[in-house]
Amino acid sequence: MRLIVKYHPEINIKSRSVRKRFSKLLESNLRIIVKRIHPSAHVVARWSDVLIEADVTQEVEAEIIDAISRVPGVDQYNQVLEYDFVDFDTAFKQVAEHWSQEIEGKSFCVRVKRTGKHEFTSNDLERYIGGGLNQSVETARVVLKKPDITIKCELRQDKFQVIKANHKGLGGMPIPTQEDVLSLISGGFDSGVATYHMMRRGARTHFCFFNLGGKDHEIGVKQVSYEIWKRYSSSHKTKFVSVDFDPVVNEILTKIDNGLMGVVLKRMMMRAAAQVADKLGIKALITGESLGQVSSQTLTNLNVIDRVTETLILRPLIHLDKAEIIETSREIGTHDFAAAMPEYCGVISKKPTTRAVLSEIEANEENFDMAIIDKVVSEAQIMDIRNIEKEAAEEVQEVELVSELPAEAVVVDIRSPEEEEDNPLELENTEVVCLPFFKLATKFGDLDQSKQYYLYCDKGVMSRLQALLLHEHGFKSVKVYRKDR
Repeated sequence: MRLIVKYHPEINIKSRSVRKRFSKLLESNLRIIVKRIHPSAHVVARWSDVLIEADVTQEVEAEIIDAISRVPGVDQYNQVLEYDFVDFDTAFKQVAEHWSQEIEGKSFCVRVKRTGKHEFTSNDLERYIGGGLNQSVETARVVLKKPDITIKCELRQDKFQVIKANHKGLGGMPIPTQEDVLSLISGGFDSGVATYHMMRRGARTHFCFFNLGGKDHEIGVKQVSYEIWKRYSSSHKTKFVSVDFDPVVNEILTKIDNGLMGVVLKRMMMRAAAQVADKLGIKALITGESLGQVSSQTLTNLNVIDRVTETLILRPLIHLDKAEIIETSREIGTHDFAAAMPEYCGVISKKPTTRAVLSEIEANEENFDMAIIDKVVSEAQIMDIRNIEKEAAEEVQEVELVSELPAEAVVVDIRSPEEEEDNPLELENTEVVCLPFFKLATKFGDLDQSKQYYLYCDKGVMSRLQALLLHEHGFKSVKVYRKDR
């Protein structure tokens, strides 16, 4: 196997010193990725490309080719056969050996890129090889504009290369040509795509997860984060930080005006994320916010949110609509993860403000105990992303969902007081206890533990997450009730 990896064009236009540094970083990243698959592979950076050589089977070659397609900084890469250049006729025979069957019944042209001093032009060699193929393959014909097949060759000094196949790379910049960033990852479509864009741009991207939905939610987000890292950034170690945000949500729900809750929650996340970033020596935060997608993402609200910290906040998706984001998630391999991930925002306002006033927000936040932010950050779990796969597989649990309630069952309605008031849950011959999700962890222990409890919410997502959390706290007699199951 012989691969010629081309740098992304933006690397080629850098100054000589910067281009050398970037090419060395790309060489190092490719070496890590390729040698992980085949330890004896040879990887070396040259001025205009990176050469990868290895004696491998077709299966291993296919695995290496697939891995290189996801390395940031690669524009394209070619599978090549290299020969000593002798003369035109020998070059024609070398091309014919590989391409004769491929062009049968098709139109084709030959393109030669030449480097060095020769007594002929690239066009001379193209015409000779193309004419020879045209005569030797009766069903093939030369077409110079928009042919079915373009046969590419390169003549480098005295070495002639026949390109077997051309593959498109990821583009972007090698990691870590940019400084480290911290992505606020939720597991949904937006944050995953935003994280990918920063990796592609050459930033080593760490993950910060604000846990609003219990153990199951955390496991899912860990799996998404690991998958993104594994596909696009596995040449470098990164951190996964999990922050238990339940105490923050509880404080918001009890201290902040209903219409301002969403903006205040985002401000608290930015406060906490800035502290985490400072701990890790990171200078910028990444979010998946898109302008106008939800109430907290209007220009006015984003401005109010940004005022809470001096840490730079980057929003790679700010101009994209949801359809574009979802399509990108399909392309990068995170769509199925995100589609299965419950979307949970810890607070739900009946009439969320779209034009928050900074002074009003700050006045509300005077009621908030800021020591809670310091506490949840100090207790945050920081782990090496490489350890997630094994841990996640071990921790996945299942919660039983039922639609038929047995006798003596007690249903716990965990919806917010506003939701419960608007649409009360009424069940015949079954006791219903109203206990909002944000009080469940602290109040559930007060209930009679000799009974079987079934958690209820509108979609069943929050119930399952909270059931897992209660299981973690030792309350095993908890299941989930779904009316529409």
